[in-house]
Amino acid sequence: MDIGVHYANFSHPGGAEALAPRLAETARVADQGGAAWFTVMDHWFQMENLGGPPEPMLEGYTTLGYLAAVTERVRLSLLVTGVSYRHPGLLAKTVATLDVLSGGRAMLGIGAAWYEREHRGLGVPFPPLKERFERLEEALQICRQLWSTTPEDQGTFAGRHYELAETVCVPAPLQQPRPPIVIGGSGERKTLRLVATYADACNVFGESPEIVAHKLEVLRRHCDDVGRDHDSIRKTMIGMGDPVADPDGFLKEMEEYAAAGISLVTLVPRGDDPVAWTTRVCEDVLPRMKGL
Repeated sequence: MDIGVHYANFSHPGGAEALAPRLAETARVADQGGAAWFTVMDHWFQMENLGGPPEPMLEGYTTLGYLAAVTERVRLSLLVTGVSYRHPGLLAKTVATLDVLSGGRAMLGIGAAWYEREHRGLGVPFPPLKERFERLEEALQICRQLWSTTPEDQGTFAGRHYELAETVCVPAPLQQPRPPIVIGGSGERKTLRLVATYADACNVFGESPEIVAHKLEVLRRHCDDVGRDHDSIRKTMIGMGDPVADPDGFLKEMEEYAAAGISLVTLVPRGDDPVAWTTRVCEDVLPRMKGL
């Protein structure tokens, strides 16, 4: 089992001046220590459970571009892009740019978006959930079309919500056939069906091994329905535990998730020193995780 580091909390001592060097050093430790992913959120206001809008939050793709310059191996993504925040044609170009500048390490993490307060606060339309899922599916289709190197794919796109006259993306992403697509969320009827149809990986919530096993079985049924090889999709999750506070307990729990089919768990650094936390995870926990 692999580990991803999800840098979600920017409220640490030192204020804004200390934010960039601390973030960069955390990413370097994760990169050199063997973490598979380094991700940040796609939010414009901090989430309510981490203090809400008064707390600091960085724009996601600018942050990933910065991290591409200070890392060498780790994959970079938002966990996950809110479909309502960017036109999908521009999103495809943004991820392609990140892929080129990172040497082929970009992923597209994407979901239907949910944080209504930041939409309203910053004047961004917040469509009903049904429409957001319609837009999510079209965004997935558009990104795949723009990243295609097949000449006949570089034409128009006409959907219910988006129309593109020229689906051109030059330079193309370095990764072929395209950057991996990760869809975040655990919704059984829509989200996991989109995973089966379009994605290379799912990212579900690590609520319990039993719930995760059930979600992955639902995904298997969707794969059967659309003719997709279930094993071709990587199963990942957001972990809830703290491997630094209780390494043995954490590893025992991860054994159950690995048995359910999870191959990567992404974790949020705890406390005021994310560099030290990430160092401990990479040195003490990750080597034991590899055997799961």
